Amino acid sequence: MSLEQLRKRIDEIDQQLVKLLNERARVVIDIGKLKNKTGGQIYAPDREKKVFEKMVKANKGPLPDKCLIAIWRELMSGSFALERPLRIGYLGPEGSFSHTAAMLKFGQSVEYEPLVDITSIFDEVSKGHCDLGLAPIENTTGGGVIETLDALIDSDVKVCSEVLMAIHHNLLANCSLEEIAKIYSKPEIFAQCRNWLSATFKDTQTVPVASSAKAAQTATDKQGAAAIGSVVAAELYDLRIVCEHIEDNPNNITRFLVVSREDAKPTGEDKTAILFSTAHKAGALADVLEVFKRYNINLTNIESRPSKKRQWEYYFFVDFLGHRTEEHVKKGMEEAREHCLQLSILGSFPRATELL
Repeated sequence: MSLEQLRKRIDEIDQQLVKLLNERARVVIDIGKLKNKTGGQIYAPDREKKVFEKMVKANKGPLPDKCLIAIWRELMSGSFALERPLRIGYLGPEGSFSHTAAMLKFGQSVEYEPLVDITSIFDEVSKGHCDLGLAPIENTTGGGVIETLDALIDSDVKVCSEVLMAIHHNLLANCSLEEIAKIYSKPEIFAQCRNWLSATFKDTQTVPVASSAKAAQTATDKQGAAAIGSVVAAELYDLRIVCEHIEDNPNNITRFLVVSREDAKPTGEDKTAILFSTAHKAGALADVLEVFKRYNINLTNIESRPSKKRQWEYYFFVDFLGHRTEEHVKKGMEEAREHCLQLSILGSFPRATELL
């Protein structure tokens, strides 16, 4: 076939694709009507996972799975808009890493709400002003994000999904390296670039702000100021990338939690997040961990935060493999409660296995 004939064939296939996509969209509208009657969730993480798994299984090439997943994510984003526009809260302003993660997860067709801090994300979801919220929970270099851990203690929202995203930090400024007197960014980001900063800057002041995008905004308006942020932030706030990829760990990954008023149904490859506190006595934490071991509950993360109510008592955050509805998990949680002052299940959700 000639080039012209091949292009004509592509045009014909494109017409068929548009017809099929709109046929699919009409079914989505019918689903939305049913959900509105029954009060069903618009975003169902378990359904999302199954759709991706079926699509990957059906893929015989030559398109790679990642390409199809990206297409389907945007297709599902448009589907949300047809059922009922979703509103997603994230740590703003625009251009933050949270903003990028939210857009990679939910696509271009939903509404995004930039919020001033992580507590506001949880509050807006709890009040119903946002359908979903996305917040960073841990980083492979800097560890747990304190604001998110504290928000989980005080909020009644549920964890319904998680997102893994590779993070690359850049020094952004509109002046030369030698002219930089202050560097703005989030405290966790400074921790992820500690070695580079100490080797490159000796007397330069680092100033913590609420987000990397806020840092970029600030650096735009101040002389001799720089920010550590994303390429997107540089473009949005008209800053020059002075140094690229300044993170100490090249495999720098941040895990984000997606929170909702409900968690997810089982998929067969799930995680559960819990929060508990123990009495201030010898071996109290060991007793709880022993229960997890006996019921074959495999922990994937554990963090602690001091209680704001009692001195020398701590809250422990634990993620483990399995869904809260599984029998061994239910029995393990019942027995673990006997050794805890408090134990709350924060939610069960599909386990993220791929980077966005």
